[in-house]
Amino acid sequence: MSLPIDLPAISIPEIPLPIEIPEIIHPAIVHFAIAIPVVIFLLEIYNLVAKRRSISLFSLFLLIVVAVAMFGAYLTGGVDGKAAWDMLSSDGQADLKAHKLLGIYLVYGSVALVVFKLLFMAIRKTIGRVIFILILGGFIAATLYQGKEGGELVYKYGANNEMVADMQSNGDDAKEELEEAEEKLSELQEKYDALIAENKEAETVKEEAPKQAETPVAEEEKKEEAESNETASTETNSSN
Repeated sequence: MSLPIDLPAISIPEIPLPIEIPEIIHPAIVHFAIAIPVVIFLLEIYNLVAKRRSISLFSLFLLIVVAVAMFGAYLTGGVDGKAAWDMLSSDGQADLKAHKLLGIYLVYGSVALVVFKLLFMAIRKTIGRVIFILILGGFIAATLYQGKEGGELVYKYGANNEMVADMQSNGDDAKEELEEAEEKLSELQEKYDALIAENKEAETVKEEAPKQAETPVAEEEKKEEAESNETASTETNSSN
């Protein structure tokens, strides 16, 4: 995932939480933070005609709720992201970083909406309400885009998906078993090579043994033949 435009890297200071937040909390808060701005958008459009201050005040209250929800989504998203990080591929980790960055901007954007709302309430002009609705529409588009990309992290990359985590765990177990089997096979191969070497050595010794046994006999026969020839030569000389 890449953001539509290049934005400078900013961050919200890390806030230590007194309690442990389960990963399942993040999707619930995110859905809440995405739905409320749509309700505000419809109220603001209706109030262009009704022009009731009570509706405008209720819209302001909901905007404050959105700002709190966005901040809560950011905090729980940090917990969710840390839990999912090791399970994600390199592409998934890159998308998670971009998802976090956009989440930071949405937190600041929700606070800016409250400020804009107060400003245009003070102006009390229709043009101000129209401008605010346009700004709110852009904010809603960003939240919907963020929700889409968050869904891809889960369904495309398996972020904190229990089934994917189980499959990965089973895959890791199978990998360990395969490595153990390869080690045993390597040991068996070494033993087999040693036995083959011993067998070849034994065959070599067996082939050389008859030759070594024949050598003294051949030398003895040559010696006897030489002695016999010498004796015959001596007898011939004597007879002459």
